[in-house]
Amino acid sequence: MMKYFGEGLSEEHKALNQIIRKKQRTEEAKKVFLDIHKQLHLSNIKEREENEVDRLFSDLKPWEYAVMPGKDDETIAWVVWHIARIEDLTMGILTGRGNQLFDEEWRRRIDSPIKDTGNAMTDEEIMVFSRQVNCKELLNYRMAVGERTREIVSQLTFEDMKRDVNEADLIKIREEGGVTSQKDSVWLLEFWGSKDIAGLLLMPPTRHVMLHLNDCCKWKEKIRTRTKFFLI
Repeated sequence: MMKYFGEGLSEEHKALNQIIRKKQRTEEAKKVFLDIHKQLHLSNIKEREENEVDRLFSDLKPWEYAVMPGKDDETIAWVVWHIARIEDLTMGILTGRGNQLFDEEWRRRIDSPIKDTGNAMTDEEIMVFSRQVNCKELLNYRMAVGERTREIVSQLTFEDMKRDVNEADLIKIREEGGVTSQKDSVWLLEFWGSKDIAGLLLMPPTRHVMLHLNDCCKWKEKIRTRTKFFLI
């Protein structure tokens, strides 16, 4: 249950789950997906009206991206990276059967010390990452990933929805450094590999993002109402 972000999104997601694998409702499912997706990205992804994501990021100070409020939390900077990298890999490579957007140019612009999803990072590594990255470029990267996701999904067919994730594409993610050999990272390949494309759409670019943005909104509130934090 999300308390801080996305009222009504869980219900939309449940509706998507019910129709996404039904042949006669593929176009409807794609529209529902795109409606959920647009609420999880900055509105200028398609010049839409201001949304919750705009309000989350519009007034964030640079230092607030690098605060770990509690010992069980991460940072807002880490979340933006994590959800963007996972959407890039799962939509660009696994769903689109193409390439990820992230490359050395993006890495330079963001000034990221890593290129994987960040799943296996320690608290200290998360803090180093969060203090180093260019958050403006990180948001630009996430927006570019979101635009590309919408292009990919808009072209999917019913046959695509039922298609299993391709083993060669999982190998490609591993070879390109999207995941590491660490157990807290490499398990993602097995998780994604157990799904069809419909299953991917129901998790990385939707449900996964909803949960993480809810965390970010909660942390933002903590950052602005508390005086002591786990790491800063």
